[in-house]
Amino acid sequence: MDEEFSAFYRSNISRLAGFLINQGAALPLATDIAQDTMVKAYQRWADLDDPRAWAHTVASRALVRAIASVEEDPVERVPEPTSLLSRPDAIAEWETRYDAGPMLRSLPPRQRQILAWTLAGYRPIDIAHHLDLPAETVRGSLAKARRAAAAYLKQREEER
Repeated sequence: MDEEFSAFYRSNISRLAGFLINQGAALPLATDIAQDTMVKAYQRWADLDDPRAWAHTVASRALVRAIASVEEDPVERVPEPTSLLSRPDAIAEWETRYDAGPMLRSLPPRQRQILAWTLAGYRPIDIAHHLDLPAETVRGSLAKARRAAAAYLKQREEER
């Protein structure tokens, strides 16, 4: 069991944090939630049929709770080193690799969430199941997100 979980952890922890960043989480919050999710996954490992989907669902819900409970923080905190970010000055490198950035932040929360799930490799029917939404809602939000992303990218190209 430990070897199987270790392989899962190594292949998914960075992707899970990137998934959360794509939903709008700041890097320190994304890494904290990803780590907490992996601890929970380890504790329930024997019961998980689809660990990757389970981790994405649990992490996504944790992010929603965290965003709902956050008060404005007037001072940006410097993150402490973690196994995902051993050097705090590596944030720019991490964000370049995992963050679709301004385009994703320009989307409404639901569209950003569904596009993040899509970028993580899930189909609309799977997203609907994991988020407990009607499939039509997911497909509609995804279509709107894609149109908005295309418009954003077109505008960006025109500005260059």
